[in-house]
Amino acid sequence: MSSVRGGHERLAENILHFARVLRAAGLPVGPAKVIAALEAVQAVGVEQREDFRAALESVLIERHEQQALFDQAFELFWRNPHLLERMLRLLLPKVYGRVPHAEVEAPIPGRLAEALAPPRDTEREAEKQELTADAAFTFSPREVLQSKDFETMTAAELFEVRAMIARLRLPLPELPTRRTVAARRGSAVDLRATLRAMASAGGSVVPLAWRQRRRRRPPLVVLCDISGSMDRYARMLLFFLHAVTNDNDRVSTLLFGTRLTNITRHLKRRDVDVAIARVSAAVSDWAGGTRIGACLGEFNRRWSRRLLGQGAVVLLISDGLDSDAGDGLAREMERLAKSCRRLIWLNPLLRYDQFEPRPAGIRAMLPYVDEFLPVHNLESLKQLAATFAQRRAPRGSASRVAFESARRAA
Repeated sequence: MSSVRGGHERLAENILHFARVLRAAGLPVGPAKVIAALEAVQAVGVEQREDFRAALESVLIERHEQQALFDQAFELFWRNPHLLERMLRLLLPKVYGRVPHAEVEAPIPGRLAEALAPPRDTEREAEKQELTADAAFTFSPREVLQSKDFETMTAAELFEVRAMIARLRLPLPELPTRRTVAARRGSAVDLRATLRAMASAGGSVVPLAWRQRRRRRPPLVVLCDISGSMDRYARMLLFFLHAVTNDNDRVSTLLFGTRLTNITRHLKRRDVDVAIARVSAAVSDWAGGTRIGACLGEFNRRWSRRLLGQGAVVLLISDGLDSDAGDGLAREMERLAKSCRRLIWLNPLLRYDQFEPRPAGIRAMLPYVDEFLPVHNLESLKQLAATFAQRRAPRGSASRVAFESARRAA
């Protein structure tokens, strides 16, 4: 009897540990789900592996996007008997021959690998240490990372910044639309509702019904440069765009280098690892050349009418270094500016204090933007969020000083 009880306790500990691994990997697994998993396993038993797996799967995951991560975690944690054989085939191709395409294992997500790996001794010692220095003369690591350039960060710092970027939000202001809704106080009398209330009241006097204009967030369209000079920044901004896409209802994202690629449906995946993997598979010109004018022309012809309605806001993320030397860029920028409510240009080159807009592409783009902002660290992304809360300045005023300096330099 004691051995049976000990076996049940060991199984409960393993299920609890498995739930902690899933939670560390990013799945929303709380104490209630752990208790439900224990009850489900007790109901189906552990004799059949598939029944045991189905019992855990039914209570520990909620969305279809979490299925791939759960399957990989289950295979690794509960030690599939065929896992070692498949790993040996990948490590020793000369002995086992070519591995069939169907048997190739999917790459393990980085967060799952970290969740399964035990913490290092140095990390445990660092967690036990207490800071005794004077706080007035020290800076926390988070404050340092907020002002550090993405291009100079290490792999560990980039991983930490990704988690911080995922929590950022872009507060789009609500703008009045043409449609109206019923309101307690408004700008116009709702005659239909007033007469309906008078008819039901038997002709007696009733208070007036009012209507006011409905307010809604405008659509957000993001055009992001993925050329070789924008590689590091574009990869980090994809995590920011994923968070913005899942926080707002009308966000469209298109990447451009030598061609234009719409990745909106890929970024709508809740799992950020799945979303980034799908984006990487869909884009074929990453870290290549740049044809800003041609790509903006394609956007104006194919996507402008579909995406830039109802006062859309456009985020243009690019360093302005065009391989075509600005050929036709001014014409396409003018059309883009006239099609949207607000055009904001984010340029990582603004991180330099001595920046001068000398390239032909930058000079062609500047007169048509409303705001000209840097994007190279976390502070610049927070500055972008503050910009949306401000009133729009007259078009071209934000870049007039830079444009005049470029003219004098030329």
